[in-house]
Amino acid sequence: AALLPRPVRGLTDRLYCGRRVCYEVLGVSRQASKAEIARAYRQLARQYHPDRYRGEPAGSEGSGAQAAHEKFLLIAAAYETLKDEETRKDYDYMLDHPEEYYRHYYHYYSRRLAPKVDVTIVILVTVCAISVFQFFSWWSSYNEAINYLASVPKYRIQATEIARQQGLLNKTKEKGKNRRSKEEIREEEEEIIKDIIKNKIDIKGGYQKPKIYDILLFQILLAPFYWCKYIVWYCWWIYCFTIKGQEYGVEEKLYIIRRYMKMSQSQFDSLEDHQKETFLERKLWIRENYEVYKREQEEELKKKMAMDPRWKRYRRWMKNEGPGRLTFIDD
Repeated sequence: AALLPRPVRGLTDRLYCGRRVCYEVLGVSRQASKAEIARAYRQLARQYHPDRYRGEPAGSEGSGAQAAHEKFLLIAAAYETLKDEETRKDYDYMLDHPEEYYRHYYHYYSRRLAPKVDVTIVILVTVCAISVFQFFSWWSSYNEAINYLASVPKYRIQATEIARQQGLLNKTKEKGKNRRSKEEIREEEEEIIKDIIKNKIDIKGGYQKPKIYDILLFQILLAPFYWCKYIVWYCWWIYCFTIKGQEYGVEEKLYIIRRYMKMSQSQFDSLEDHQKETFLERKLWIRENYEVYKREQEEELKKKMAMDPRWKRYRRWMKNEGPGRLTFIDD
């Protein structure tokens, strides 16, 4: 126990001004203002700066340019310590409580190694970058879906018929000076067909039209609003269907079914309307009915896989030449 403080006390030699008191290095008192500290630093810096040093003044410690250089580094360390209010506060606490070695060591290096940029700014810039990438990625997926639908004959024929009824395709065929090439006419017709598909078809799921409120930045900003909205909705649900015992409406039934199926709102919205009608006809919002429906779907999936030739080949391979066996097949 007697030997323990000695190596620990050695840590303070590398903190701030070491064994020297920073106030004494600058020649100011502990009550000195920031202006007085800055004035004292400028005077000493001009005197001991390596580029301006012209000889050791009388009565000073050490001799030569090396001593002046070390003196200048000590002055700079003292000024860096006292110019910042928080660092100065930690240093004053160390002078008043020299026995708390570990605390001084922690505060000193935590401030020295702390990032110079505000963490809040870093997080904000990161969230904005992710949001921009997210928005353009969704927009690219949406355009891919539109291009695909424009290539499907069913939707292309319907869109072309609507464009002809509205007289949009006739405008592309002009004569005289305004006559354009076939490529320009074809490109304009393609854009007209895509615009009609965008307006007439409601794409849901992962390829739906992106909305600015769905990106990460707005989701974070609107998170308190969504939480309050959910709490109000949950209290309303408990009051109406648990306390008062009201019957579920169509929206409530579909909500319970979606929760049983563990599907997100966008995934559930992408289902066909006749599938949702089937869910309601079979009363899947009742847990027992949903369990029966789930077993039926699993059995149907097993039958399809059993009848699938590719699945049969896979099972045959697993049985005869699967991962548990090593075989050599001649070409």
